[in-house]
Amino acid sequence: MTIRIAMVAGEASGDLLASHLIRALRRHLPEAEFFGIGGPKMVAEGFDARWPCERLAVHGYVDALKRYRELSAIRRTLLAQIRAERPAAFIGVDAPDFNLWLEGRTKDAGIPAIHFVSPSIWAWRGGRIKRIARAVSHMLCLFPFEPVLYERAGVAVSYVGHPLADVFPLQPDRAAARAALGVDGAGPVVALLPGSRQSEVSNLADTYIGTARRLLARNPAVRFLVPLATPETRQLFDDAIRRTQAADLPIRILPGQAVEAMTAADVVLVASGTASLEAALLKRPMVITYRIGKWQYRLMKRLAYLPWVGLPNILCNEGIVPELLQDEAEPEKLAAALEAWLADDRRRAALEARFAELHLSLRQDTAAKAAAAILPYLKGAGA
Repeated sequence: MTIRIAMVAGEASGDLLASHLIRALRRHLPEAEFFGIGGPKMVAEGFDARWPCERLAVHGYVDALKRYRELSAIRRTLLAQIRAERPAAFIGVDAPDFNLWLEGRTKDAGIPAIHFVSPSIWAWRGGRIKRIARAVSHMLCLFPFEPVLYERAGVAVSYVGHPLADVFPLQPDRAAARAALGVDGAGPVVALLPGSRQSEVSNLADTYIGTARRLLARNPAVRFLVPLATPETRQLFDDAIRRTQAADLPIRILPGQAVEAMTAADVVLVASGTASLEAALLKRPMVITYRIGKWQYRLMKRLAYLPWVGLPNILCNEGIVPELLQDEAEPEKLAAALEAWLADDRRRAALEARFAELHLSLRQDTAAKAAAAILPYLKGAGA
């Protein structure tokens, strides 16, 4: 009997996660068929993408409102297909705003609903856990502190580790990264990561350039690598360089290559987000920063449950790297925090050891563990 599994993945990160999961499930179920919404990596694994995952991408609340009817129509059409075709399970990969609605209705239809990647209920919007408990049959968590939150709410849950920890080497090769990027010389290298979204780069570009200017004044041998994800974000940073008359700074802009830039760097200035976790897995000292609208920041701060925003601090349950946010995110303070890392060999070594422990705790062979948690739900379908 052929087992069919419905899946929805949003954005490139979900496509990658889901493709690894499909491959892991096929080791146990070689004839399994997968359909739903996905990207090119899932398609390469034999996934039947009835809509491409790019259709789910929205950029902020305004874009989400504009596209509500389109996304709602896609979701309802897929739900009708799931109800008609009766797959053995539904797996929603990230994209909680889209997937939780689907998961609740497939669960109500008697189809197990698994959600892969917990929403950040531990950071804010914790009230969503009641909705999640109603919607999902099983939650797959990337971080070790998350399962207890679901257990308290009566949700079946498994910790599966973080896929980046499986991919990143335990000992990153700085020399090889510098050779690949053509970085030479003896001076310190600073990676500047102002974010992947246009709004993030707009908010932080001038600040990052001002920080670089101050670091260069203190150490004329310093060099800067700025990986930018898209042509649009590169244009925004180029505009900031012209606006601030900073063409003389030793800044090299890279097309993407964030991991390579951080590997090559001695220290990283990073906008809060997944990139801060990548920096930790690369064992790099960092300063985390962020700036958003004044009223949005006040709301987020009021709703936040934790004293930190950066994943390295949250995962270590300690403020092990500086966080300079909002009004604190100004060039003089950021430069001083980065310089403090460069000046203290013992502090850097202690941080690297702590990040090595974190890396090992997150390295769980995520796809295999996720597949093992899902397989029991497929037994009744002939697995």
